[in-house]
Amino acid sequence: MDIVQIIAIGIVSTILAITVKKQAPEISILISIAAGILIFFLLLPKLSSLIDVLENIGKMADYDLSYLSVILKIIGIAYIAQFGSQICSDAGEGVIASKVELAGKVMIMIVSAPIIIALIDMIATMLP
Repeated sequence: MDIVQIIAIGIVSTILAITVKKQAPEISILISIAAGILIFFLLLPKLSSLIDVLENIGKMADYDLSYLSVILKIIGIAYIAQFGSQICSDAGEGVIASKVELAGKVMIMIVSAPIIIALIDMIATMLP
């Protein structure tokens, strides 16, 4: 049922933004941003339950939860960067959108550094 609500918000806000765009483009952008934020907040409870499920799976598999935490951070950064980039693109700011994407990629590299180092260490111990 939640997806129906999200789709309804998306369709209504799109129709409203298109209707307002001819007379007040700045309000149209604000409508798009508000709809995106509302949908994001509707998804937050679902994301937290997904994180709980993944943590439980990690515990059952006797998996190092620090790696799971890093992976979840990477996924979060990717989604948030894409969301911000799309908002900038919708506002007609393609240059800013590309910089937001670049910042997301850099942040992903920074957050993933411990996994990369652990992987290199593991490979180094396997080599004679």
